[in-house]
Amino acid sequence: METELPQAPDGSVRLLQITDTHLFASGEGSLLAVRTADSLAAVLERVQANGHPFDLILATGDLSQDHSPESYQRFASMMAPLSRPIYWLPGNHDDGPLMTEYLHAAGISEKKQLVGEHWQIILLDTQVRGKPHGVLGDHQLAALDLALRQHPDRHALIALHHQAVPVGCAWLDQHNLKNADDLFAVLARHPQQKTILFGHVHQEFDEVHQGVRLIASPSTCIQFKPLCEGFTLDESGPGWRYLTLYPDGRIASQVWRLPLGQFVPDPDATGY
Repeated sequence: METELPQAPDGSVRLLQITDTHLFASGEGSLLAVRTADSLAAVLERVQANGHPFDLILATGDLSQDHSPESYQRFASMMAPLSRPIYWLPGNHDDGPLMTEYLHAAGISEKKQLVGEHWQIILLDTQVRGKPHGVLGDHQLAALDLALRQHPDRHALIALHHQAVPVGCAWLDQHNLKNADDLFAVLARHPQQKTILFGHVHQEFDEVHQGVRLIASPSTCIQFKPLCEGFTLDESGPGWRYLTLYPDGRIASQVWRLPLGQFVPDPDATGY
């Protein structure tokens, strides 16, 4: 079921992407020596301080690391001071039913189709329970196809967790969206401009494949070093992304990060 997409007075859609927060039930919980609640708190403090305009937030998965009810309650309470509508989708570390229950209880919408004057945003679930890779089930592909068919005159931003094309990290690209060809086949049936926004890869990415722009963003905690064969952490700081979707279909986007050295992961880590 669709809901109204917030937009600026000039008709553009201004959004903040927060992804891969990896929160725990305890605020002391650490992922590879980074306390994820602390790094998210620092990100959100900077978001509030820098005054960059945004009208909604897309949270693109792995909000929890231990898939506990408390981690989702923590996410909701930490995000509340931003006072913007939040729309979410699950990642491989999440528990979808728990997300629905506890985020809804905190007043966070479970709507997955937002329609505005010039754009629509479609949020898809690629989670395969208990597995690090992703798959779009038939019902998800059908929902995407229907949404694009319903609004052929609106540009489409499609949000999901897993990468639909290789990002150049062999160890990470094995945990990709396994039926990406099915996704691109649906997209190819529809004429409007389409862009994919995703998380999962803990790094910046912005490339065009088959006429579709694909954009990924840093995590609010640890980062994976780009273009590495094996598991390699990056010392670059926790990050977030702003996007402005213009009425003519253009997208302006910028990644922001916390300063180097503020949250440093375990340099000896070989995986997680």
